[in-house]
Amino acid sequence: MKATDGKMRLTDVADTEQLLRLIQSIPSPKAEPFKVWMAEVGYERIEETEDPELAFDRAMETYLKKGYSKEWINQRLKSIEVQKELTDEWQERGMKEGLEYAILTNEMTKSWADKNVKDYKKLKGLKKENLRDNMSNLELVLNMLAEASTTEISKEKKPDGLEENKNVARKGGGAAKKARQEIEKQTGKPIVTAKNARNLLDNLGNIKIGNE
Repeated sequence: MKATDGKMRLTDVADTEQLLRLIQSIPSPKAEPFKVWMAEVGYERIEETEDPELAFDRAMETYLKKGYSKEWINQRLKSIEVQKELTDEWQERGMKEGLEYAILTNEMTKSWADKNVKDYKKLKGLKKENLRDNMSNLELVLNMLAEASTTEISKEKKPDGLEENKNVARKGGGAAKKARQEIEKQTGKPIVTAKNARNLLDNLGNIKIGNE
């Protein structure tokens, strides 16, 4: 990695999982608060496995702590349900979770937003952040429409293979694009914008992020 002197030097690095495992192995009392937190998170995850509804409750609580409005949160949680119905349909059609899901999502997003996922996130100045968490209400609604349309078209057409599923994803996204264009025509304003969670204060019910 690049050092402070501008030269590339061998550097010890770790991902999140590796860092947590390192913390577990530290005997120091200073590491105890982190170990307690990891135990609590693990226990909550077990609870959510037994009662998935708890995951929604905790998601609601997390978004509220970040400052999102209840109206936006309800929309966001609904979008999770719609997305799950779509991924279940893709699984039914033999698509593989991971790369193929990402390819299909990219085709659908590009069809309704005129931007692929990478460019959409770049427009909003995002890196690892979740794109949907940085959408306005209208962006969320149109994305949900694209997903719901893709699900229904897929159930009707029963596509076979990646290429046929990509075609269905484009059609689902195309349905949402027509809605987007009509709204933009009536309002004179673009729906897909660079605004993200930090500056969508008006559109997302005067949210505040963190302590800002």
